[in-house]
Amino acid sequence: MKVGFIGLGNLGAKLAGSILRHGYDLTVRDLDEKNAQPFLDNGAKWADNPREIAETCDIVITCLPSPAACSTVMESGDGIIAGLSAGKIWAEMSTAGESEVKRIGRLVRATGAEPIDCPVSSGCHRAATGNIAILAGCSRDTFERAFPILKSMGRRILHTGELGTASTLKVMTNYLATANLITLCEALVTSKAAGMDLNTTYEAIKISSGNSFVHETESQVILNGSRNINFTMDLVIKDIGLFQEMADRNNVPLDISPRLIEVFLDGQEKYGSREWSPNIIRRLEDATGLSILADGFPSEMTDYEPEEPGYEVIPTGKPA
Repeated sequence: MKVGFIGLGNLGAKLAGSILRHGYDLTVRDLDEKNAQPFLDNGAKWADNPREIAETCDIVITCLPSPAACSTVMESGDGIIAGLSAGKIWAEMSTAGESEVKRIGRLVRATGAEPIDCPVSSGCHRAATGNIAILAGCSRDTFERAFPILKSMGRRILHTGELGTASTLKVMTNYLATANLITLCEALVTSKAAGMDLNTTYEAIKISSGNSFVHETESQVILNGSRNINFTMDLVIKDIGLFQEMADRNNVPLDISPRLIEVFLDGQEKYGSREWSPNIIRRLEDATGLSILADGFPSEMTDYEPEEPGYEVIPTGKPA
């Protein structure tokens, strides 16, 4: 199977790297050709435009920073849709809204190709090792055709239902992660203000009912001071904004979500849209005069688990 990959940013480069590592025939493209050079040096091909990738590959994967960027890559004159035909697959791995994925999916199906929304979750560090989780929304037949490629990039792969369901669930999980990040920032700053040692505080959270994936990863780079998780404030605002839009469309009166948006909009105004998202803790550091730093923590997240073969996750209560 020939694979095309468009978007070699912080996340996309790691996903594409897993595909290449598993020996697939890979063609890549990025707005900055320098991002593609490591792949070209290791045997990947280069495409001059998205249409060329769609014409020459069996599955085309996009991993782009926004729904608007995806629309441009898909629908421009030399876009992916112009090069698709019957039997091909388009897989969108960005975090996009359900409605936009479905809209572009209809255009894809009109060519005879099939769409998948397959966003990932659990951090760039796990994308680098092929241990990331993947949600996949598409027909069952399309899922099974794409599964070999999906499991080359991720460990736990969940077929969520029809097109759009994966994007809905990904927006929800990013909302939960953001809520957890904000409460961890409040917990760390309040513990410091109360005179607690931050190394001890970290361990107390880790072994208690307050523990979480976000704590075990993002709290470490917060305490190190790098705050680097390869994810920026503008991307958080995009994701939690999509969650709020989903709640509004379905008439769900949320209490926490609007406040999260306010907090991150304030952080973006103070520190910049491309500031690392865990540096939202600076709002509280600045307000209290406290420095939330501790010795012994890494400057970036690393997945120390060995790469394992990908497998399908079967929801509880459903037949295997």
